[in-house]
Amino acid sequence: MNEGKTLYDKLSVLAQNLWWSWQPEVVDLFRDLDPKRWRELAHNPIALLREISPQEVESRAEELVLVSRINYAYRRLGEYMTTIDTWGTTHTGPLLVRPVVYLSAEFGLHESLPIYSGGLGVLSGDHLKSASDLGVPLVAVGLLYTQGYFIQRLDSEGWQREEYIDVPLDKLPLERVLDKNGAPVLVQVETRGGAIRAHVWRVQVGRAMLLLLDSNVEGNSPQDRELTARLYGGDARTRVRQELMLGVGGLRALAALGIEPGAVHLNEGHSAFAPLELVRRLMKSESLPYHEALREVTAQTVFTTHTPVEAGHDRFDAGLIEEHLGPLRDDLGISPHDLMALGRVYPNNHDEPFCMTVLALKTSCRANAVSFLHGRVSRKMWHALWPNRAEADVPIGHITNGVHVLSWLAPQMRQLYDRHLPQDWPRRTARPEVWKGIEQVDDGELWETHQALKARMLDFVRRRVARQCRRRNEPDSAIHDAEQLLDLDTLTIGFARRFATYKRANLVFTNLERLATLMRNAHRPVQLVFAGKAHPRDDAGKKYIQRIIEVFRDARFRGRIAFIEDYDINVARHLVQGVDIWLNTPRRPLEASGTSGQKAVLNGGLNLSVLDGWWAEAYDGTNGFAIGPARAHGDVDIGDERIAADLYRVLETTVVPLYYERDEDGLPRGWIERMKSAIRSLGWRFNADRMVMDYVRESYMHAAGGSSCAMV
Repeated sequence: MNEGKTLYDKLSVLAQNLWWSWQPEVVDLFRDLDPKRWRELAHNPIALLREISPQEVESRAEELVLVSRINYAYRRLGEYMTTIDTWGTTHTGPLLVRPVVYLSAEFGLHESLPIYSGGLGVLSGDHLKSASDLGVPLVAVGLLYTQGYFIQRLDSEGWQREEYIDVPLDKLPLERVLDKNGAPVLVQVETRGGAIRAHVWRVQVGRAMLLLLDSNVEGNSPQDRELTARLYGGDARTRVRQELMLGVGGLRALAALGIEPGAVHLNEGHSAFAPLELVRRLMKSESLPYHEALREVTAQTVFTTHTPVEAGHDRFDAGLIEEHLGPLRDDLGISPHDLMALGRVYPNNHDEPFCMTVLALKTSCRANAVSFLHGRVSRKMWHALWPNRAEADVPIGHITNGVHVLSWLAPQMRQLYDRHLPQDWPRRTARPEVWKGIEQVDDGELWETHQALKARMLDFVRRRVARQCRRRNEPDSAIHDAEQLLDLDTLTIGFARRFATYKRANLVFTNLERLATLMRNAHRPVQLVFAGKAHPRDDAGKKYIQRIIEVFRDARFRGRIAFIEDYDINVARHLVQGVDIWLNTPRRPLEASGTSGQKAVLNGGLNLSVLDGWWAEAYDGTNGFAIGPARAHGDVDIGDERIAADLYRVLETTVVPLYYERDEDGLPRGWIERMKSAIRSLGWRFNADRMVMDYVRESYMHAAGGSSCAMV
């Protein structure tokens, strides 16, 4: 990295690598240049630098004493990118020559790059960041959604409306990929109706590289130019074309860059066409027959399934498959029946559609669910693929999800950890002994840090809700009430996630009289903060949101409930860093893993959750709170009633009393003890470094080494 660069040049280099997004001191650099515009520009450093001339940067840097900080950050990035002393250097062997290729339909890396919708995308983003920190050689592939998912706005009736806007590409950390002649790389995927073309963009995520395909190119039909515009938009035909571009186009983009994968990781079934492209290439380059090439590709492919919900597994009819996979099928030399059989549980059932998850399971050497309980559910769900095995022997294991610590940890909490955890603890977050130091933290110091984060979150909530009122032209009184929402000394419960009905966002509203008694208690009140989007076609989920707004406007709950529009990484960051309790009420066992509660743990928040997903293997009686039994009721309605009743009981008899039980210093010692227990027992287990290490040991190295296939 050229040390002759100007301060503006150095900031531009920092802005182009998303490494900055998990370095709080670098974030502070950009914020300090112009705090107001930083907030207005969605914390986008490239957009910020577009508004400031190099001369202004020099002037402000001198005035604000930023020069040495800019030089230090720039030096640190250079050292980070060039060091060879990493965990990956020691543990990844053949992957150092041929990297992991990680394909996912979405990546949640930062709010300024809106190519994600929720948990799956954020999980993918955290996976990349930890691979980068660990030095695991990994190249990721996705699609460039130029309109993102959607912007959520609630109308005066509380009904969700979707807005789509084009994201200006020149204000994103994108670099167009060029070939050896300096021309933009163009990939092409053939269908029976003609070819679909896409340009390739590069995003640098620390040491990891993310390639994004963009179909908005000349030569495509108007419909195909918009193919990659929206995430999870359109009908089945749009979906299969997107997934064709992701899987087949993604592998062709890698080939154009000369990248030969050592292991191929299909993150959910959206990318399951990728192995078929690898088979085609192997047949052509090595003159192998189809079945032998398929065996070779299967040996190097691994698959992660993320959902126990049937609707989450994409299925396409035979007509769509032949229209879009026909040319590839011709190259493979197989019949339409043979191709459909790859995506069918029962190959000879001609009425069964083509399932992407089935294809992924049949073309992968190893498969995993994303929690212990989800592994059991997945083995039951896909048992029919292995009819001669006992359900317990179905070859689908589990690697429980984790979160990228430095992305979700508040700077104030990191400073506390820096003072009390071992030196260089961020490089060893997956080791349990590292987290023991939290027990030595003074109770007052931990509580004061938490209260500061809570105050910051409440200020954010008030500003956002007041802005929502202004947008809807609500009266001044409503804006005033929004600016006075919530109270620092009140037990604050957060609920933020996708508003799918099985997540039961409205469970807490089952008994409004009982809830009002809880929330309006003069001495021990409770308040609720909600955020989340429903899928544009999910009216039931939208009604859940509308119900929250109805309760928000109920006089009994005035000032005690808030709903924040347009849930994204920025909203999530504020909430998980500031709430006292993180509430999760899925209908067991439909929560595959869930990671938002893990983010709250890192910041001292406690989980109040149904024993589903990760919480089923995390809760030990001292590190949070559980709702209901570790089993599901056979009758859904009765099960919902019982879980709701237990939610109220746990709040009334355990959570609220413990929070408000204070000593002579005004500290809730019992509560703080649970905070410490949560951090100590869960911080090392449920972070993305541990997760990526597990993938290396249990999947990637087997795939790269050509070990025997566990899926046979």
